[in-house]
Amino acid sequence: MSYMRPLLPFLCGWILILSSSTFSAIGLVNGLLQLLLFAFVVCLPIWRTGRMNYVDIGWPWGLAILGFVSYWLSDGYWLRSLTISLVIILVGLRMGVGALKMWHLGLLQREFPRYQYQHVRWQKEGKTNTALALQVEALLQGLANASFLALPIFIIATNDAPTFALLEIIGLGVWLLAFAMESLADLQKVNFLREMKKAGEKRRVCDVGLWRYCRHPNYFFEWMVWNGLIIAAIPSWAALQSNETIVVWLLLGVGLLLASGFMYRTLVYTTGAIPSEYYSMEKRPDYKAYQARTNRFFPGPVRNVD
Repeated sequence: MSYMRPLLPFLCGWILILSSSTFSAIGLVNGLLQLLLFAFVVCLPIWRTGRMNYVDIGWPWGLAILGFVSYWLSDGYWLRSLTISLVIILVGLRMGVGALKMWHLGLLQREFPRYQYQHVRWQKEGKTNTALALQVEALLQGLANASFLALPIFIIATNDAPTFALLEIIGLGVWLLAFAMESLADLQKVNFLREMKKAGEKRRVCDVGLWRYCRHPNYFFEWMVWNGLIIAAIPSWAALQSNETIVVWLLLGVGLLLASGFMYRTLVYTTGAIPSEYYSMEKRPDYKAYQARTNRFFPGPVRNVD
């Protein structure tokens, strides 16, 4: 049971969507497609290789599927539905195309450090069945696309109001800025690594650009991408009150908040900042000094540690 426990919140989230009179059909189609995608693109390769890297292919392409399903089956105002579908498809393609490039270059033949860390975490939790733990982690990502991460998309796409509310515009503005900054952080990291390779230097700490103000700007702005979508979903969630029972409507609102919380936990504790830093401490001699002067997740001024 301890192996399956991480899946329970996401199963409950999917059941909530299926219990909704508004989202039952679209939630079923999306959930089944997510599970089908993860079965063949993630779970099967993980079973054959013992590496979790394939999640980096399945999760973003699952977001693209979510966007297509939302536009196909949603019955809201066409421009709003098209906008939110394109937004989530763009989020998925940005990471999904990059993952396919890594696969083509053979970079998925070696486990990423943040996934190596999962074995450390499982050992601390007393989980010795690694094969089962790997499959659970993979299914968790697929269920996230079927449950809490699908909620803001479905809620926005079902709104049939012909005008956009102020909160929608603010939320989409937050998304656009965060998406641009996340892309910039990734580009700065790639350029830094390229320059280090040309200079023949190894094990340097990337502290240029956005990386100077927090140690994981890509993770922070990815979190803000989802916060922007959640903000944009608030007016549409309010409009749902007349279509759902009060209990389901309130739970859908709680689900929106949980989407932000689960994404934060993932990006910091599960497969994000802390797992990445576990091995950076071992590989990069200057990383402790970088930690001392730079915030981990939230951007802030550089601290003087002299």
